[in-house]
Amino acid sequence: MNVIRQLKSEISTASGLDDGIASAIDWLARHQEEAGFWVGKLESNSCIEAEWILLMHILGIKDDPKYSGVLRAILNEQRADGSWEVYHDAPAGDINATVECYAALRAAGFSRDDERLVRAREWIFAHGGLRQVRVFTRYWLALIGEWPWDETPALAPEIIYLPAWCPLNIYDFASWARATLVPLCILSVRQPVRALPAERRLDELFPAGRENADYSLPEVEKGLMERFFLVVDWLLKRYNRLPVQFGREKAIHLCLEWILRHQDYDGGWGGIQPPLIYSLMALHGEGYALDHPVMVKGLDAFNPPWAYEKNGGTYLQCSESPIWDTLFTLLAMFECGHTLTDQPMLGPALDWVLSKQITTWGDWQVKVRGVPSGGWAFERANTRYPDVDDTALALIVLSMAREQVADPGPIDEAIGRAEDWLLGMQCRNGGWAAFDRDNCSAIVTKIPFCDFGEVLDPPSVDVTAHVIEALAARGRGMDDPAVARALAYVRREQEPEGSWFGRWGVNHIYGTAAVLPALAAVGEDMSAPYVRRAAQWLVEHQNADGGWGESCASYMDDAMRGRGASTASQTGWAMMALLATGSHDYDPALRRGMEFLLARQSDGSWAEPEYTGTGFPGYGVGERTNLKQVGSTLDQGAELARGFMINYNMYRHYFPLIALGRARSHFGLAPQGRTEPIPMEHAWVKGAVGGEC
Repeated sequence: MNVIRQLKSEISTASGLDDGIASAIDWLARHQEEAGFWVGKLESNSCIEAEWILLMHILGIKDDPKYSGVLRAILNEQRADGSWEVYHDAPAGDINATVECYAALRAAGFSRDDERLVRAREWIFAHGGLRQVRVFTRYWLALIGEWPWDETPALAPEIIYLPAWCPLNIYDFASWARATLVPLCILSVRQPVRALPAERRLDELFPAGRENADYSLPEVEKGLMERFFLVVDWLLKRYNRLPVQFGREKAIHLCLEWILRHQDYDGGWGGIQPPLIYSLMALHGEGYALDHPVMVKGLDAFNPPWAYEKNGGTYLQCSESPIWDTLFTLLAMFECGHTLTDQPMLGPALDWVLSKQITTWGDWQVKVRGVPSGGWAFERANTRYPDVDDTALALIVLSMAREQVADPGPIDEAIGRAEDWLLGMQCRNGGWAAFDRDNCSAIVTKIPFCDFGEVLDPPSVDVTAHVIEALAARGRGMDDPAVARALAYVRREQEPEGSWFGRWGVNHIYGTAAVLPALAAVGEDMSAPYVRRAAQWLVEHQNADGGWGESCASYMDDAMRGRGASTASQTGWAMMALLATGSHDYDPALRRGMEFLLARQSDGSWAEPEYTGTGFPGYGVGERTNLKQVGSTLDQGAELARGFMINYNMYRHYFPLIALGRARSHFGLAPQGRTEPIPMEHAWVKGAVGGEC
């Protein structure tokens, strides 16, 4: 009888898995874009919409058709206490988002007596007032005449003169900070102001009067280097007041040229919002009219696909993720046993991915010589900043796809370029960063400008693990020199309790879920004590409902590691990690995870309001320990708010699907897929690989 019951249980499990997987794949078929890719919306925080409203004021644009919708999006996100938060269900509001939203609503004509603004103002005062806001928020207030420009950190366009070997050159900054810094240098010295009308000024945020306001940055513990740069900042501000600054106009001209060279074909810069919005203001201030083609393209970048409708409001994305989402979707389909033969939607997706390989020049080449381009970016139009993570994932997916075609030559060409590029981007410590190699110059974190989060791009375990997995897909083992150095880095970074920190996903669940599949792929002994310690950490952090979850708060509070409401994406990650061990010791946890996912699946997908991705996690400046050292006067909620978190709307779909597909194989329930090579009539068979996006 026990055997019969076990058999019935296995049949029931197999049937449930098959139904869940089939339903998820049907969902993908309904949501594939016409060009062949998949993309989910990236939800961030209301600073994105607020800054667009302020941009419209600064540029004098009064007739954009999405204006009222963007205002509705801002109002939709106000918390009951009057504040705005930086991720779903954060423990506290964010002073920066709240001040920027308040300023945007006032700029749009909302009365200071509006009940929503009264609540926001009370919250701002209760949390330290304007003195607590970050540098970027101070720049925005200066641009609209609400903050003295001289009370913002000074930047100098002359930085553009510094060669790549010189400390504090622009290529010492992370790609996202670099692309933001260049236009801000122009704004910092030109100090443009488009003041709010008298009836819309923010006088009510200065209850003691502007003349008595404290414009200084919050007091923090300053080392010798920080004090040195404060002196430099003081000197630079006085230099800027001189009637002549030698070489200044040429420096501004070179900064403008840099900006123009870096505009993407969709009108943006670097595939992210900050360089886009600051570049438009810098260009306009230097005489570029609103009808200039560069400005027209840039302003159009805020329209769809970056703009989207939700709950009656028009939301603006901070970035977009079509390459990342498409690659993980392809991986999920392959893991579920589907091939290019039996799924018509896979061929066009693969064509689209191959067309996005970047073979042109990028910023990374300034410090990485002699390595040909061959990476992929995160966004569809960003060609200057290919990233290691997307490229590693592409290498894994293409290595699987090449086994399914009769002529793998074109795919092999793309794989070869990608592998060479990845090897060329390995950092000195054995790890890989996202966009640059050895971008670890701590001196840049000491300048007053850098209070907003990461300005460096050091190696991270999650990116490194994905590269290890990619190199394993190319047949490299633990004895390969590049892999051996990477493994040594990963082992050094393991936390004492067994987990790994997640830089680009939340957080220790993400980091651990990146490492264990990589170790398995490269041939590590998955019964090794350090591997079992990691797996046991995951088992111990499974929630009572069978899922896994981790709050963004874990970046600030170690007690929150692996703790949080269960989510589909994080449950998928944890299952992927446990499945990678190949051990049946964790089957009870895996079965509970499967039950959680299948029980919560609806219309083929999963609901997930929680934010499980990161832009800037908020753990501090220059190192991943703590904003508590950076802003000791802030309350915990304000500290948490310094991060920039993201809800990737497709994480909830393809990560559970990958986990379910692998679980089906692990439990011996997977159907046999087709494996024979087949001829295809797609572009990559005909040899069209790489090139322009």
